Amino acid sequence: MDAQSYNAALAELRAVRDKIKKSRAELAKLETDRNQRITRLAAYSKAKAERLAPAAGMSVADIVALAPELAPDNLAALGQASEPATPPEAAAAETDARPAGPPQATAPAIDEAQRTPPTPRPSAEPADDPAKPSTDTPRALPSLPTGEAGDAWFTHTSSLASTRPNFTQQARSTVFLDTTTGDLVHRQHTHHLDLAGRTAADILTAVFHAVPDGVERIYITAGDPWHRDADRYPYLRDAVTAWLNAPTPGWRTDTGRGRDRMAGHFVHARNPVGRYQRDDGKAHVEIRSVGEWFDLDDHDTPATVRDAFVLLWQALRRHWSDAVLMGSPSQTGRDLWTRTIPIRGQHADGFPVLSEELRGLLHATAGQGRNELITPPRVPEQLPALVEYDRTFAYAKHTWKSPVGTPRRITAATFASWSEKEQIRALYGCGHWHVRVTVPDGWNHVGLLPAPAPGDRAWHYPAQPGTTFTTWAGGPELHTALTNPLQPWKIEILDGILWDDGKPLDDWAKKLKETWTNLTAQAQFHGDPQQARAAHLASRAVRAILLYGIGSFAQRPRMVTGTTPRAMERDIPADAEIIGFDDQQITWQRPTGFSRDPNAHPEWAAAIWSGARAALLSQRHRDDNTYAGALHTPPGTVVAFRTDALYLTQPQNWPYHHQPGDYLLKGHLPGPVTAPTTEEELLTLRDTGRATHATTRQEA
Repeated sequence: MDAQSYNAALAELRAVRDKIKKSRAELAKLETDRNQRITRLAAYSKAKAERLAPAAGMSVADIVALAPELAPDNLAALGQASEPATPPEAAAAETDARPAGPPQATAPAIDEAQRTPPTPRPSAEPADDPAKPSTDTPRALPSLPTGEAGDAWFTHTSSLASTRPNFTQQARSTVFLDTTTGDLVHRQHTHHLDLAGRTAADILTAVFHAVPDGVERIYITAGDPWHRDADRYPYLRDAVTAWLNAPTPGWRTDTGRGRDRMAGHFVHARNPVGRYQRDDGKAHVEIRSVGEWFDLDDHDTPATVRDAFVLLWQALRRHWSDAVLMGSPSQTGRDLWTRTIPIRGQHADGFPVLSEELRGLLHATAGQGRNELITPPRVPEQLPALVEYDRTFAYAKHTWKSPVGTPRRITAATFASWSEKEQIRALYGCGHWHVRVTVPDGWNHVGLLPAPAPGDRAWHYPAQPGTTFTTWAGGPELHTALTNPLQPWKIEILDGILWDDGKPLDDWAKKLKETWTNLTAQAQFHGDPQQARAAHLASRAVRAILLYGIGSFAQRPRMVTGTTPRAMERDIPADAEIIGFDDQQITWQRPTGFSRDPNAHPEWAAAIWSGARAALLSQRHRDDNTYAGALHTPPGTVVAFRTDALYLTQPQNWPYHHQPGDYLLKGHLPGPVTAPTTEEELLTLRDTGRATHATTRQEA
């Protein structure tokens, strides 16, 4: 084959690729249409999965997955009988009879190198779909390798540490744009723009015509222009991708510059980021959603949003003389944190980054917020009420202690050899533990520890007595499971990671808490309603800075999206997946894995998330000498958990002092209320409950 025939064959291959892409898009539309038709047919009272399956060319299990109400009785029964129930006497024999105290960590009876975690019994929580095929099994969580291979993980990445920056962050010229009304606010001036079709090209043209001296960041306050053609795509993310990558004459996708290497667009269904540079290279601009920072209502104007950012910057400047608001709360949070790294003392050289192996383990085994909907029969079909309690600025409550130093491996044998006092101290410390858990006999409340569920990064919380599962959990959750006010759970330590206790986030979090307190007070007492609203939005932005700043420490593996002109497609990275194309350019994405990020500290995020999940179950209010949380409510009254919110069937007399972590009564919907069975139903009831509670307070 010569060069000419090779190039001709490449052209033919590209044509085949284009046809495949178009065929897949068409197939996706047909499958969406088919699924919608199945859902409509399932509403017929006499519909049967056995008849729908051959008509749709699908299996009965696939039909049931789309329409659970069509589950055959024998399939449901089969799902329930797939795992024999643990006899009461066996469950009692397995239950640790000791009262609250450290777990009995016995050495395994077989060689540790041959040990494999037992298959967890499926949770009997009604939230699990009984019609789901019985082949769905919880994903297996990774464990530490035995011997020297695992011990080698317990180190830091060479020449990679969080250090205090030696430069001043530069502010960027920013405007605020409502794409519904066309109102643009730049500094103290308001312009009205004609945005035509609200494409990225339309926005860039209109903004740079109104503000010719240059803009580097455009915040969209309303209109969500990236959703304008959502009806044409099967998924919202596809509509966003198409909007970001539509032709922009005179502009191209930004390839990054200087210290900012966040090149390419960031595709997100609700809060995407478009990064563009002018063809002459003299202008770089981001189009972002202000929804990254806070939620707005229909009455919030771009001027109010601009005032909120000004108040936020002024409030942060009281604690950081060089504070700059960056594009997102997570970027701002991490930049502010680096400016609290001590100049002198123990950590003046910075905080080393864990080995990539330990970071990967934490990524796979440390979940974030608890999100669980509890459905009948574990709660009544008709709820007496739906009451929402939201933990105010919750994560700020759990930043006072974090892991530092070189981690140590604590094997089952090592833990078992310790005294009870040493075991308790270890579980009170900063650790991440591989454990085998058994729900005690007679347990009749919510689950306490997360277990891996089918699906990528999915978790559930087994609560059926006798259920045994293997998982990873942080010290706060294990301590709660062992010392809860109802009944201690049986915990067997299989392996563990233990750090020294430190305070790397304490100064940063204290400054943010003080900023939040100051802005919250302004929102409550300011005489100008618009400035009061701006202060409220600014206080929500401080919450986002801390919340997403903590999340950014987790440093998930990233997916980068980019575009390449069709004439230069040989420059597309070899490991990239092509996700879109037109006559001018090709859009691709590729995973970047774990980058050499000097601020990657998943151990900090994991510790905070564990503490927050534990506080949803039980939290002590020292000043009031009382407790709050799900375990301090009667069995059967917990309807749902959502990150830092708790939904109950009856109100509680819990203290609220406007402090981080306090339970705020946020919504109250009097009953009878039909128990929600889907997240969408829960959110609808939540919004109604909040509106009802607000009206009741106003009338009072």
